[in-house]
Amino acid sequence: MNIVPLDAARLADLTPSLAELLADTVDGGASVGFLAPLDRAEAARWWKERSSAVAAGRLAVWAAYEEPGGVLGTVSLALPDKPNSAHRAELVKLMVHRAARGRGLGRRLLTVAEEAAAARGITLLHLDTETGSLAEHLYRSSGWTPVGAIPDYAADPAGVLRPTTIYYKRPGADPAAPAPG
Repeated sequence: MNIVPLDAARLADLTPSLAELLADTVDGGASVGFLAPLDRAEAARWWKERSSAVAAGRLAVWAAYEEPGGVLGTVSLALPDKPNSAHRAELVKLMVHRAARGRGLGRRLLTVAEEAAAARGITLLHLDTETGSLAEHLYRSSGWTPVGAIPDYAADPAGVLRPTTIYYKRPGADPAAPAPG
């Protein structure tokens, strides 16, 4: 399985497969900002709208794919556009197709994003995820630090309001080292 960074042109080429991944993720119950069932055309429109952010360098996207199977996972970093936040990025839309779960792909995608952030000089990553989700277990077991939970933050794919936990991580830092402050 290949995990590759996507430029705007490659993102456009992979939009149908990325849309399938997004719809599968939502239909599988993951809270990634959409309600189920997610129409494939709507999912494709959402991915097409990301293209300009990728081209402008405000969004970095990686896709895990197998030939001829298509995209099985993705992760993105939302990069800051202000000078006072150039040291940080938000990890967004870590998704693994239900058919590819249980093989460590989520952890591999997370590691790729963390290493790319460190290589860019990013010293702080943050994310939010549904409290109690499978994704939360991945982040905790990968050394992310929970900050706290916000009740009723976002609706899950069924439309039920759920709490969200905020996490941070310092990429490239020794996980055994004490946090600064």
